[in-house]
Parts: sequence; structure tokens; C-alpha cells
Amino acid sequence: MRDLEDPRLMWLKGALFVVLGAGSAALLILEAPTLQTALLLGLCVWAFCRAYYFAFYVIGRYIDPSYRFSGLLSFVRYWLGRRPK
Repeated sequence: MRDLEDPRLMWLKGALFVVLGAGSAALLILEAPTLQTALLLGLCVWAFCRAYYFAFYVIGRYIDPSYRFSGLLSFVRYWLGRRPK
């Protein structure tokens, strides 16, 4: 598969992620419309965003600047000590 290079398609991809996230969050809250559900969902989203930031910015910028990650699987391999060749 080739890299995505068209800026319009990149914007579309980002917009689709927002639609997918907002739609699934709305469906979850409609399924169990409580303040607790909304707060836990918000906490979950925030925590995963921070973990993503840690995996791709903190590791690459401060912990091991020589290593470049290509995705979440690459990060998991790095974390488990099996750096790809």
C-alpha cells in the first residue's frame, strides 16, 4: 500500500475519524445515558490520547530520539524490546 500524499484525502481521513469517534460516543451515551457513562467515556478518550502522545512524541523526542515509529504495532515491538530490523 502506498503512502497517502494528497492533502485533501488526509483532511477527509481526519474528518472521518472525528465522525467515527463522535458517532460512537453518541451511541454509547444513548445506550446508557448517565453522567457516569459520559465521564468515563471522556476519561477513556483523554487517557488514550495521552498514551498515543507518549508513544509517538515523548519516546521519539526525549527517551530514544534515534528510533522512528511507524505505527502502534511498531511501538508495541519497541516496548517489548523487539526492535524491528
